[in-house]
Amino acid sequence: MNQTRLEKDFLGEKAIPNDAYYGIQTARAVENFPITGQTVATLPTFIKSLALVKKAAALANRDLEVLDPAIADAIAQACDALIAGELTDQFPVDLIQGGAGTSTNMNANEVIANKALEILGHPKGAYEFVHPNNHVNCSQSTNDAYPTAFRLALYFYIGRLIESMEHLQAAFAAKGQEFAQVLKMGRTQLQDAVPMTLGEEFMAFAVTIREDIQRLREARELITEINLGATAIGTRINAPEGYPELATHYLAELSGVPVVMSENLIEATSDCGAYVQLSGVLKRIAVKISKICNDLRLLSSGPRAGFNEINLPQLQPGSSIMPGKVNPVMPEVVNQIAFQVIGSDVTITMAAEAGQLQLNVMEPVIAFNLFHSMRIMFHGFDVLRTKCIDGITANEDVCRHYVMHSIGIVTALNPILGYETSASIAKEALKTGASVYDIVLQRDLLPKAKLDEVLSPENLMHPKFIR
Repeated sequence: MNQTRLEKDFLGEKAIPNDAYYGIQTARAVENFPITGQTVATLPTFIKSLALVKKAAALANRDLEVLDPAIADAIAQACDALIAGELTDQFPVDLIQGGAGTSTNMNANEVIANKALEILGHPKGAYEFVHPNNHVNCSQSTNDAYPTAFRLALYFYIGRLIESMEHLQAAFAAKGQEFAQVLKMGRTQLQDAVPMTLGEEFMAFAVTIREDIQRLREARELITEINLGATAIGTRINAPEGYPELATHYLAELSGVPVVMSENLIEATSDCGAYVQLSGVLKRIAVKISKICNDLRLLSSGPRAGFNEINLPQLQPGSSIMPGKVNPVMPEVVNQIAFQVIGSDVTITMAAEAGQLQLNVMEPVIAFNLFHSMRIMFHGFDVLRTKCIDGITANEDVCRHYVMHSIGIVTALNPILGYETSASIAKEALKTGASVYDIVLQRDLLPKAKLDEVLSPENLMHPKFIR
């Protein structure tokens, strides 16, 4: 029994496995682009988005009477199978490819065509009944179908990242409440500054993440503008009157994503500004959360020769030679994720700039990097929360000891004693090792009751202006 079928395009013929739903153009792309080893099959959300675009196009073409209803219905059913998660393994094309995404678009067209043929009772490859280009790609070009599916998938990914960040923000806020009465020393430039609470420190982490969630929501709004119906360069060539509006309407209805048609399809077909904006927000998030992870590593450093103000959950032995050593592996891995996201932003920036005239052919590498950045971010943030933040405990005695033996608490005496006198107290404390409290009493600068009021733990945690 013949295990292959012969398919042809204008370049020639190629044997395709009989059980494959993809066709000749997909096979050529697999041969041409052995680049990353990461295929479209690794992104089920992208496949779902491609299927949603193709279904919306089929329904619009049916309504406008440019596609036979029976063929349109079979295409829609085939798309439903992909939307449900079937045939994911039939997308072997590498994510980074030449041709502005044509290989990915044709991969989808061929799989959907052959699934539709199966639904209609025809063998795979019988394209006279349902054709990848003539029917599945009807009224479309890669240049509008691919970026529309890309944006749809980005919308779903952004939603997943927002969810991860909301959980992380809530975890920091919960620790902020838990540590609300833990007095500690605040630091600037890694030097003692003034007292605060550990709860305030963690609540600040929560707030900074909350702010970035809002920036991400704003960037997601830009992604909802699509160019479906633009076809090749935005002039709507080969698309019937009313198709862009109707296809966009169907896509919004099918996907639940509030997509809108761009007011200028020519501009929208070449512009990558929304990707640059989104990438910039991802970089901002990465930078800020990496800074938080740096702080967590510092605060937990030691345990005997570091800050040792907090304890991170112990997850694994930290050395092959030093017994008992445990490393802050979760903050470390998120640091590395941040470095990757920051590097990807450079790639996305250069790719967005490199498109010429009416199309940016570098969109596949933009897609690769945006998808990769968001995937490692939401996975990283999930494990940071569950394996680190949720289990952090405070070393309250250590934190309080640092405060009471710090020179920094002299700042609280500024309004009463003045800067010069306070500075002399600090200098003496630094030179002799005596406490600020003892020096003030020895110099008879303040009554003990007043000094106790100013340097009380309550006033150091929640300072009031005392003169």
